[in-house]
Amino acid sequence: MKTVILCGGRGTRLGQKGESVPKAMLEIGGAPIIRHILGIYSHYGINDFILCLGHLKEKIEAYFETEEPRTHGWNVSLRDTGLETNTGGRVRLVRDELEGEEKFCVTYGDGLSDVNIRELIEFHKAHGKTGTLLAAKPRSQFGILEIDGENLVREFHEKPPLDHWINGGFFVFNRGFLDYLDGDVVLEKEPLERLAAEGELVAYHHTGFWKCLDTYKDYLEMNTLCDEGNDVWRVW
Repeated sequence: MKTVILCGGRGTRLGQKGESVPKAMLEIGGAPIIRHILGIYSHYGINDFILCLGHLKEKIEAYFETEEPRTHGWNVSLRDTGLETNTGGRVRLVRDELEGEEKFCVTYGDGLSDVNIRELIEFHKAHGKTGTLLAAKPRSQFGILEIDGENLVREFHEKPPLDHWINGGFFVFNRGFLDYLDGDVVLEKEPLERLAAEGELVAYHHTGFWKCLDTYKDYLEMNTLCDEGNDVWRVW
């Protein structure tokens, strides 16, 4: 089974970091986040990857020319899918490399989780629908107060998990999903919305760790987790 990883975004919310370094190459705990993502999948026996490149693609290409990623037995295909291409359009552009694949995984080049990829795939196979997405519960950006009827503050909850589920960005699809990618579409819009409307998209509820590297603050928090020995996604 192959995994398509979307690595072409500009990282506009990362400030100067995003201007000079592609998100996939930002270092978390001393290694590019893309190395962490490949390590997660490889731990569960998936070693074939298609990286959809765009912004600062040459820096990702340079990393995979070094010795370090070659030591893990990964088969990595680097594809230039353009600077402005949308997420669904990027997957569509590499469909030739998915020829013969009955099922495949898709994820983003900026998300980490302690999800068991093997269990995610088995869950997908068991329900028989076209797509599976990991549903995660993000943490609040702010601490939460409990205030009683007399306006007395009774408790503090430091950045608790929120009640709603979000798209956690770890997908498994049947090959038929490629037919939903009509042109340069946004993966999270028309294709997934259509799949959901047809009853062909199933959520895999994950209550463990999940975080994406969206802002510079996320970058700092991820590195702090590593420094404190709380990098629970590091299963390799």
